[in-house]
Amino acid sequence: TLFFPHDLYPGKKIVLGNTQSVAKMVRPFTKPRQGVTDSIWLENKERQSLDDFCNSRTAKGEHKHCVSSLESMIDHVISHFRTSKIKAISSTFDKNEDQYVVEEVKKVGDNAVMCHRLNFEKVVFNCHQVRETTAYVVSLAAPDGSKAKALTVCHHDTRGMNPELLYEALKVSPGTISVCHFIGNKAAAWVPNYSVDRPCVI
Repeated sequence: TLFFPHDLYPGKKIVLGNTQSVAKMVRPFTKPRQGVTDSIWLENKERQSLDDFCNSRTAKGEHKHCVSSLESMIDHVISHFRTSKIKAISSTFDKNEDQYVVEEVKKVGDNAVMCHRLNFEKVVFNCHQVRETTAYVVSLAAPDGSKAKALTVCHHDTRGMNPELLYEALKVSPGTISVCHFIGNKAAAWVPNYSVDRPCVI
């Protein structure tokens, strides 16, 4: 799901999945895509091998690295930020709920390293950082009272994004406006955490 930063505020009603939201905040794609958030930075390819993906060229301003374990993921993030004081934040969407109201929006940090589970049989994560981004944790409430936490990333420099997906979702072109998206449960945002003495996963 892609949306604009001004659409993210307390009281906003959203619907996830293949239905449109009441306020048309979340605009789903009409064509099937590879099951990773990274598709907004990729050319539209029906099939791609793991090696092809991990060795493919990066988008403008993107740093990418494939990892196959939590240990290697932490090592990569520590090396990237040059500090062992880091933390990870992830989403907690309920698979049985798709309607929510935004309750609170909290900034996590700028230029986070995002690690997404790739859609391959082998367990591999694509860890990448894209310049000029801001990560948020959005607290959501479902009609039945259940809560969810949505990791959200806003890209302020969209020049490297897939133009087909941007136009299909928001009717805009790369480089014209900031764009945000939710991150699914199989991903995490890593940011420096100077209040702790060791890596901490939330």
